[in-house]
Amino acid sequence: MKKKLSPGQWAGAIILLFLFILLTLFLYSRFHEDDRFEKFARNFFLSELCSNPINLHYTLSEPSEYGIDESALTLPVYHAGQALRDSEEADSLLSDLRRFHPEKMSAANQYTYILLSSYLMAVRDCSSCLYFEEPLSPSSGVQSGLPVLLAEYRLSSVSDIENYLTILMQIPSYLDGLILYEQEKADYGLFMPDYSADKVIEQCSALMNRQELESDSHFLEVTFADRLEKLTEQGLLTPSEAEYWQSENKRLLTTIVAPAYDRLADELTLLKGSGINTQGLAHYPDGQAYYQAYLCMTTGSYRPISEIKQMLSGDFEKNYIALLSLLQEYPALKDSFSSIDSSFPSLSPENMLSRLRQMITEDYPAIPLQTACTVKYVDDSLEPYSAPAFYMTPPIDDMDENTIYINRMDTAGGLSLFTTLAHEGYPGHLYQTVYSGFHLQASGADPLRSILSYGGYVEGWATYVELSSYDYAVRLVRDAHPEAEPLYLAEKLNRQVQLCLYSMLDIIIHYEGASYERVKEILSAMGIADDRAARAVYEYIIEEPCNYLKYYLGYLEIEALKEQAQSIWTEKDGKASFTLYRFHSFLLDNGPADFRTLSRLLDTTRSYRRPYLLEKKN
Repeated sequence: MKKKLSPGQWAGAIILLFLFILLTLFLYSRFHEDDRFEKFARNFFLSELCSNPINLHYTLSEPSEYGIDESALTLPVYHAGQALRDSEEADSLLSDLRRFHPEKMSAANQYTYILLSSYLMAVRDCSSCLYFEEPLSPSSGVQSGLPVLLAEYRLSSVSDIENYLTILMQIPSYLDGLILYEQEKADYGLFMPDYSADKVIEQCSALMNRQELESDSHFLEVTFADRLEKLTEQGLLTPSEAEYWQSENKRLLTTIVAPAYDRLADELTLLKGSGINTQGLAHYPDGQAYYQAYLCMTTGSYRPISEIKQMLSGDFEKNYIALLSLLQEYPALKDSFSSIDSSFPSLSPENMLSRLRQMITEDYPAIPLQTACTVKYVDDSLEPYSAPAFYMTPPIDDMDENTIYINRMDTAGGLSLFTTLAHEGYPGHLYQTVYSGFHLQASGADPLRSILSYGGYVEGWATYVELSSYDYAVRLVRDAHPEAEPLYLAEKLNRQVQLCLYSMLDIIIHYEGASYERVKEILSAMGIADDRAARAVYEYIIEEPCNYLKYYLGYLEIEALKEQAQSIWTEKDGKASFTLYRFHSFLLDNGPADFRTLSRLLDTTRSYRRPYLLEKKN
């Protein structure tokens, strides 16, 4: 005979059943929201990658593992009025994202949500200012960047060759779209100044030099042949097949790509004179609003411009006074800058990278895998249009091979090459990229995080470590050249003063509307009295708004985070627990990111704070 439950037992059973249902609903809601968001993030990731086959090829070594047919992709072609549609799309994506409930997600997904939300808001704010974006900037535009990407396009199979040649065939349509965009910019009165257009027109002719193409000496022919030779050595191509593909490459370059560049130059020539402004963004309607939005998107700093100016001014004064004091203490330094490289050991770029990698182990966490790095030199035809050096990021699913390019026109050797390689290699871009890539994979983070752009974090980090590399340089020469220490310190301070000055000029020109005459006065007071040099600085800042800020404000934001960490970790632990190793690990483990997010995340290390991702939403 079964024993009946008492009323109290029935009540307990009902309560347990109710709690079980609540727990089930909670877990379902939690995992359901994670699943929904991860699908959204994956779709966004794939959509971004598939929008440009070149970007995809550089991001993934095995696109098929993500369900992508690389051969079916085409270069993005701009169509009439697309600028407005792009703005609407950014707003729509942000609206879709805000339908999620991050408090119901895992901590990792909450963090991705915060980063994606901040990223999309910055994109939305910039794209809402129509036609301010300039894809054909003389210093970093498509016309000069595309050939470099083509020269480094990875060829691992016959299908890669076919995809590469297909891209060459699409270049006319791609450039025609940019021409249409520039025509629409001109209709809005936002076409570039004539002095900028002249530079781009000259680049189009120089980059697709007919004589070089005919003589088989063009860098896009030489680099293509080198890659085919490697495939032949691996047995993936026969010599006759390599010869066929090389002839196809030449045919497309001479009959498809070069004429497309000619047409771009011709159309820009016709548009000359349509620009209504030869000065900074402040002289355009809504120019200041765009500059504020663009500064935020480019640097990842959410500080008001007045606060940024204050940060820059304080840093400039501090370093300028320190530099003057050093020169007063060591008067001979003034005449030593021209021979600064003579005291530095004669090392190859590869040896410098090796030394740097060994020297950083105390203050930086180790990369879990031995990665290779090839140092190459920029082709002669690209030297006038290339940075002093640059790092080519590897695919996120294959980070073993890395490449650094050096521009011999701007980077000769000695100390300047050493600090440049610290910026581009260890512990700069190469180290940060590979470390972040491995950390994201090991932590199971969404691959979406690897494609969100945080220029201030990336370039701020590289500037931060470049400046610290002067201390490593002192260690290398201390025994043989102890007199070099004040010289290297002076060079470091001079570098900071210069970057900070140009960053302040960026704000003065683009936000406050300073004229060339005013900028020339400021530069003259700093010892840059040559009119051509002053004009070059002014035009570069006009053409590349926020670029210096991306580097130097990014650096100052990292320094501000360091001060915050020193305060928090000492306060929490009751003793000085701050170390550079711990701070660098925090930055690397949680980046790339915007600096507001990193600051709030760092603040959660206080024992009395609630988790940031549940407390604040962007």
